Amino acid sequence: MSKASAFLFPHIQSTILPDPSPFFSPSLLSSPLPTNSFFQNFVLNNGDQPEYIHPYLIKLEKSSISLCYPSLLFNAAFLYQIFNPDLTISAPNDRSPNQSSTHLITSFDDLSLTVDFPSSYLRFYLVRGSPFLTCSVLNKTEVSISTIHAILSINPNHSRTKYTIKLNNNQTWLLYCSSSINLIHSDISSIKFGAFSGVFRIAVLPYSDSQFEVILDQFSSCYPVSGTAVFSRPFSLEYKWEKRGWGDLLMLANPLHLQLLSGNDCDVTVLGDFKYKSIDGDLVGVVGDSWVLRTDPISVTWHSIKGVSEESYAEIVSALYNDVQALDSKAIATTSSYFYGKLIARAARLALIAEEVSYPEVIPKIRIFLKESIEPWLKGSFSGNGFFYDEKWGGLVTKQGSTDRDADFGFGVYNDHHYHLGYFVYAIAVLAKIDPAWGRKYRPQAYSLMADFMNLGRRSDSAYTRLRCFDLWKLHSWAGGLTVFADGRNQESTSEAVNAYYSTALMGLAYGDSHLASIGSTITAFEIASAQMWWHVREGDTMYGEDFTRENRVVGVLWANKRDSGLWFASHDSKECRLGIQLLPLSPITEFLFSNISFAMELVKWTLPALGRVGVDEGWKGFVYALEGVYDKESALEKIRKLSGHDNGNSLTNLLWWIFSRGDEEEGCEGIARLSLFGQHYHDI
Repeated sequence: MSKASAFLFPHIQSTILPDPSPFFSPSLLSSPLPTNSFFQNFVLNNGDQPEYIHPYLIKLEKSSISLCYPSLLFNAAFLYQIFNPDLTISAPNDRSPNQSSTHLITSFDDLSLTVDFPSSYLRFYLVRGSPFLTCSVLNKTEVSISTIHAILSINPNHSRTKYTIKLNNNQTWLLYCSSSINLIHSDISSIKFGAFSGVFRIAVLPYSDSQFEVILDQFSSCYPVSGTAVFSRPFSLEYKWEKRGWGDLLMLANPLHLQLLSGNDCDVTVLGDFKYKSIDGDLVGVVGDSWVLRTDPISVTWHSIKGVSEESYAEIVSALYNDVQALDSKAIATTSSYFYGKLIARAARLALIAEEVSYPEVIPKIRIFLKESIEPWLKGSFSGNGFFYDEKWGGLVTKQGSTDRDADFGFGVYNDHHYHLGYFVYAIAVLAKIDPAWGRKYRPQAYSLMADFMNLGRRSDSAYTRLRCFDLWKLHSWAGGLTVFADGRNQESTSEAVNAYYSTALMGLAYGDSHLASIGSTITAFEIASAQMWWHVREGDTMYGEDFTRENRVVGVLWANKRDSGLWFASHDSKECRLGIQLLPLSPITEFLFSNISFAMELVKWTLPALGRVGVDEGWKGFVYALEGVYDKESALEKIRKLSGHDNGNSLTNLLWWIFSRGDEEEGCEGIARLSLFGQHYHDI
């Protein structure tokens, strides 16, 4: 979606957005910039907070780069990795005092970024999943390597192109150079080599294992400089690295990569015993410069997958009638883009349920409500708020968010875009389905809202950055936006992320856009797989350590460098909130997100005692009972009927629809044929 062809909301000058120019090369500033990327800390404030470029924590200073092979600490409440500057690399003799004294991002893509230090000749290729840190020295210069530890020994090979460096913290680091160097042991904590130009690479030797050293030696001469992810066909993603040097490329795969890696579609070799430790689980060696990841296909549908039992229609219709009668666009009090989005998506759910239970009489009233509540946001006539286009970073902000960092949960600094806009996209997709003429009229605005977080384009004239929230290496979304966090980006609600991409697929269905429906379905499937891998904590899991696993069935907030049992809005004791924020909004796609019935039972069993606390909100209880309905419909139904209130994005109608569409509880989604509606191939654009 180029700026020339896209509908652009009115421009606005934000008073709170940071200036990207100090850290991005001038050639990059004319294009939309990433706002939830894996390197976001490098381009905010002083740019000196670390980021996790697996397997290392990387910190950029004014004229140096520090890397850390992190230690993991955990207890029953959280896990986190500790940053210590194990090695710091710099060029002491700066080439010019007039050069910029900070680092500069000269290029970036899905899987890497290139960092230059203008005051020296050092260029670093930071490629995600590389066991080596690679530096190109562009002109002869002296290079210094220091550490906070004591250097016990440095030992060269016969050609002096490899050095083994042992530290007193039990770490062994390997330094490889493209030509012979003389490494000088300056003092107990620093070494240097001078008059060097070429490429050098550094890798920690995991577990100080000599067998791993043989592997690192074998693949030290081939290095990646960039990496892209390509959606070449439905439910598939291909990684392609540009490599230099000679030989084969060695990279590291996280546990989800290994689960999805398709040996039938690419020529790779998995080195199962070659591992680096990580907060995300062991990172395992994979040889090959092209990977294909394939996830189980899912079927995106408007209505329940198994159907609603006809004997339940009367009860659902009764609740539906009452919920529809209460719709009044003039009574909407909130101006928050998040809560407003939840309200209109809630109403849209009522229309689809009405279709499913054969009660079309209420749909005209729902249609009127949706038109009256959505159009002001699309036309810019909504009082008190609205969507505007920010030229500085290239994306949408809200009117309230353009002057207040805290308004709309940080939407104005690019936090939670997929959450807020996902609800709007859902409601618009449903309205376009039930009123195609309206859908055609507002299609440009609808696509612009969707493209803010779904744009696939790499073109410099795009209106929006590429996949604003979705991380193509971790295969899930991040929130956080343009705020510095010591632990990197974060995401709380995986289910709202799933909803965003599911809603995108529905928009594709509504507009007959098979490519959009297919790509939305594909990213939905990856987001679900990631949630099940990293947020859902099953009894007996070993990824997160015994203490954390024993006390938690679900992660509260997942950070790049931390796992937290607490939430942004509630403590770790509020287990019903932790369950609910990983479940809402309840819709047909929830069937796939919680397809594991045994885990649903574990999670509900873990949560139910928390409902006995004083003051637990009825809305959160509703989500607990909904998940209980996956395996015990009668118990859940009895509890739902007694609720005195519901979450503002949920309703009695929706809860009854969910319970009565359970089908055979022994079947679950494992028994559903996961057939895609889309068989054609497509290519990234």
